[in-house]
Amino acid sequence: MKKVIAAIVFLFLIQGFSQNPVNYVNPFIGTSNFGATNPGAIAPRGMVSVAPFNVAGAPNLPLEKDSRWLSNPYVNENTFLTGFSHVNLSGVGCPDLGVILTMPTTGALKTNHLEYGTTYTNEVSKPGYYSVNLSKYKVKAEVTASTRTGVSRYTFPKGQSNMLINLGLGLTNEEGGVIKIVSDTEIEGMRNVGSFCYYKPEEAYPVYFVAKFSHPADDFGVWNTPKKAKGIESQWMGYNGKTRLYKQYKKEVIGDSIGSYFTYHFKAPTTVEVKIGVSYVSIENARENLEKETQGLTFDDVYHKTSTTWNDLLSKIEVEGGTEDDKTIFYTALYHTLIHPNTLNDVNGDYPTMAKRETAKTKGTRFTVFSFWDTYRNLHALMSLVYPKQQSDMVKSMLNIYDESGWLPKWELNATETTTMVGDPAGIILADTYLRGIQDFDVEKAYEAMRKSALQLENNPLRPGIKDYVEKGYLTTTTTKSGSVSTTQEYNITDFAIAQLAKKLNKKQDYELFSKRSVSYRNLFDKAFNLLRPKNHDGSWFSPFNPNTGANFEKNVGFIEGNSWQYTFMVSHDIKTLMKLMGGKRQFVKQLDAVFDNKQFDMANEPDINYPFLYNYAKGYERKTQDRVSGLIKEYFTNKPDGLPGNDDTGTMSAWLIYSMMGIYPSVPAKPNYTITTPHFNKITIHLNTNYYKNDKLIITSNTSKDKNYIKSIRIDGKPYKDYFISHKKLVNSRTIEFTLE
Repeated sequence: MKKVIAAIVFLFLIQGFSQNPVNYVNPFIGTSNFGATNPGAIAPRGMVSVAPFNVAGAPNLPLEKDSRWLSNPYVNENTFLTGFSHVNLSGVGCPDLGVILTMPTTGALKTNHLEYGTTYTNEVSKPGYYSVNLSKYKVKAEVTASTRTGVSRYTFPKGQSNMLINLGLGLTNEEGGVIKIVSDTEIEGMRNVGSFCYYKPEEAYPVYFVAKFSHPADDFGVWNTPKKAKGIESQWMGYNGKTRLYKQYKKEVIGDSIGSYFTYHFKAPTTVEVKIGVSYVSIENARENLEKETQGLTFDDVYHKTSTTWNDLLSKIEVEGGTEDDKTIFYTALYHTLIHPNTLNDVNGDYPTMAKRETAKTKGTRFTVFSFWDTYRNLHALMSLVYPKQQSDMVKSMLNIYDESGWLPKWELNATETTTMVGDPAGIILADTYLRGIQDFDVEKAYEAMRKSALQLENNPLRPGIKDYVEKGYLTTTTTKSGSVSTTQEYNITDFAIAQLAKKLNKKQDYELFSKRSVSYRNLFDKAFNLLRPKNHDGSWFSPFNPNTGANFEKNVGFIEGNSWQYTFMVSHDIKTLMKLMGGKRQFVKQLDAVFDNKQFDMANEPDINYPFLYNYAKGYERKTQDRVSGLIKEYFTNKPDGLPGNDDTGTMSAWLIYSMMGIYPSVPAKPNYTITTPHFNKITIHLNTNYYKNDKLIITSNTSKDKNYIKSIRIDGKPYKDYFISHKKLVNSRTIEFTLE
């Protein structure tokens, strides 16, 4: 009874007091316009997320998973739901996971999702909770989650009802699974997943689960729909390709399109709770995860705990002033940054190692989903500022990966290296974290790992084309068929990061070596265009050259997912030299203006998201940064399903928004500084972790309003501050930053 009262009080408080940050989160933001987020239930950094799955079947065309490249389990404008998947990715650009689907139905049993799928109404989503009414069945479905367990509550009408677990359906393009009914209240199994971005199919891997039901089934069984056989023998197979039902069957069933059903005959409307524990190690661990996290807890108990944790984490930044929509898009962005990287290890510390997938154990949190090409630009700096303990554990996870595989991760997913995207970004994050003062990790090991990827000339998975890079200073059109310039730039940025850490560690020769290497992009600057341009192997310019080619994911020999306009300024560690190469400050600003004015700026892609802040490097043009940033926020970030400019990229776009609305941005990776723009709130309180920082909070104030958009003056701890850049050290050691706007 006490638990029920506590839950009621908690829900009243959440609903009654809007100042709780959790109450401002709108998980539907990013569920359209290819934001690739979903409104499902997840705990912070959760292994499990329970998401509505509405991307299968013709009623969902054109945004249907088998009709196009689609990376999310849910699209806001779709109408046909076929279940609730239990392991999902958020904001990514490649399909994977989206498996272990539960589905409640009523009436006669059907096992084909195209037959049992339904339209739906009355969606509600908030951190840790999602509910929907299933029109065909008059069933209310509610889902919540702990870190490793999804908890569902289905309210059935009187009559026959069915609970399905479908292992054949999912986003992953891998096949194969195992399912076994343990009892009339428990099911266990495994689903094979992997091949993210269609790389490395040999590294497909299993995800294990155990499902427990609050009501014993009146009837149960397993189905298997095999592929249709061809050949002479098939003419004798009357059952060829047809679904097979294994009634009251308690042994393993193995296949591609398999599932289980529990059938009930309710004499009155009845609620059934389903708990599904997940593990990437074993069925036994999945069962332990379920029991340790949810045993003895009701649906409301789990939701109460998860929602409270969300509110605590979101409260690390408090904002006052601004509109209600401003607060909603801000806290939803913060929510999105706390999904990935997420937890890989089980409650007992077990996790699968890289490469061999042997079982290892951690005392902390082993994180996974490291989309570093995206997140090195801003997300990890945000974690260092607001959640430094989490960032420390992420760095330690990176070093564990190095121990296990011999290399730092590039784009790691559930202990597989997908090798998605280009560059060698992990070293940037290691250096940046250490230089921001998060130093409770083995920095010498980190430096050794960074140095290895920068120097090993043969069999180097992190830096393809490194020989040309070292010998010529750049990759050529022969070195790679795509991205020779942009990959050179990525290597430059990592070399800059290594140089900064070498300087901090008093490694003078390395500092000189990597500092020199970090600016080799200069060899690719063509004054005829005032832009970067690919070179051939003999040193001649690639021709014909159109700097516009490469936008909208058009394949381009010089640039990955972009063109010369969208990459030329991606040298923030060397902007002063770029300015000179372009002919001085005015020409630099003119060329930067051209990116925006000629619609070459792409808010949905990472290479140029730092561009709006670069005007601050040209003294006298700082208001252009303030104009550009404010305009981009207004245009691309809204309190609507299409309120992200594109893929959230595991929180990168959301991190851009958080920083931009606070009025600071980490413009140079691995250089712990921020550049300054107009805050969007009257008061921002950042609660600092005193285990890492001297002060317990930093307060940023401004007199921002519709009529006051430009910075007139800045005062830090009451003293005038004239610069548009501030070091991380000065930021966290200050108590107040006061903006006066005009």
